[in-house]
Amino acid sequence: ASRSGIRVHHLYHPAEFEKRLRTIVAARYRRYGDFGYDVEEELKRYQKLAERLRPFVIDSVEFLHKELRAGKRILVEGANALMLDLDFGTYPYVTSSNTGIGGVCTGLGIPPSKIGSVIGVAKAYTTRVGGGPFPSELLDAVGQKLRDVGAEYGVTTGRPRRCGWLDLVVLRYSTMINGYTSINLTKLDVLDVFDEIKVAVSYTINGKEVTSFPADLDDLATATVNYVTLPGWKQNISKCRNFAELPENCQKYVRFIEKDIGVPVEWIGVGAGREEMVAVGLAE
Repeated sequence: ASRSGIRVHHLYHPAEFEKRLRTIVAARYRRYGDFGYDVEEELKRYQKLAERLRPFVIDSVEFLHKELRAGKRILVEGANALMLDLDFGTYPYVTSSNTGIGGVCTGLGIPPSKIGSVIGVAKAYTTRVGGGPFPSELLDAVGQKLRDVGAEYGVTTGRPRRCGWLDLVVLRYSTMINGYTSINLTKLDVLDVFDEIKVAVSYTINGKEVTSFPADLDDLATATVNYVTLPGWKQNISKCRNFAELPENCQKYVRFIEKDIGVPVEWIGVGAGREEMVAVGLAE
């Protein structure tokens, strides 16, 4: 590895920044040929950006730990899901960083002992953007219905997301790695329209039932998904604001998930609005 990256602090040492930028561009020219990159203009642009950014540049590790010592609570939001994690995701169909709980430590410098609640955000069904394995993907009218009712299209690109039934093998795996203390189950209302709802509970690979997510994607490509079928509720749940108001079959669906992964569902999304949320409460 060349370790030639440019970090934020280099912006405030112009000579070092210029040296690093010119070195990187020269290396790219050697590899890809001349692609018309104006280094001089880019240096001027970064000089202006550096001044705009200056008020926001701090020693983030010192800042965060000062707040922790003062008893403040820090909310860290993960980007992307565990299956895109560089180490634990469906490599090579992953991003370039740790999207799981480990990213809190490696990305922010917060030690594991300081992490309190870990809230897993999971849809009531499964989606994926782009390539990569998706055992419970539905390439039929049911999958299209999930996509349309759930508005599963990219906001910017309009690209349709891949949709399928909830995969508890994946959610189980994510729970093991991230150590969720509770779950925020989103978009449960999307399932209002289905007579029955399937949940993936295991795979069959080479004639054997597998309940954990396999590391070998070649094995995963041959997997047959084993489902449990649950009755739907065929009611609009968007007006529900506590767990008892949900239809009986809807409650059973939530409890089925909780029992399987061993983690309580603390919040349930029942609509697109911010207020369309059921706070279950961990005591229930």
